[in-house]
Amino acid sequence: MTALDFLSQAYRLDLRIDSKLEQLASLNELATKCTTTISGMPRNPNHNVSSMANVVAKIVDLQREIDRDIHQLMDIKRQIAASIKAVENKEYQTLLELRFLCGCTWEEVAIKMGYSIQHTYRMRDRALKKVVVNASGE
Repeated sequence: MTALDFLSQAYRLDLRIDSKLEQLASLNELATKCTTTISGMPRNPNHNVSSMANVVAKIVDLQREIDRDIHQLMDIKRQIAASIKAVENKEYQTLLELRFLCGCTWEEVAIKMGYSIQHTYRMRDRALKKVVVNASGE
């Protein structure tokens, strides 16, 4: 695993969590739309209860999945922070923290640090060479 792959793990997992949160919002909206239709025709009274139970079960499963992903994200960010802290150059540390822990774009990093985008990319390349990939979190 390259340093860039290692450092980018948090961003990708954060995107997956956001996607699951959108799915959860959609399921919650669906659950509120489940209503009983009133008509004169006899129907199976358990049909709506069954579909509502299925939606609720999916919501609970997705919430558990999101919780697991959030815990994994916290562990990954802790590993990334430790790897960044091991870089001796403080400017490189700041650059890497802004990008990989705070989620800033490279353009935002350049503005915050007061550098041109070209200089920021040069610093990025140098900083990535200093990162020791420690996927075990130790």
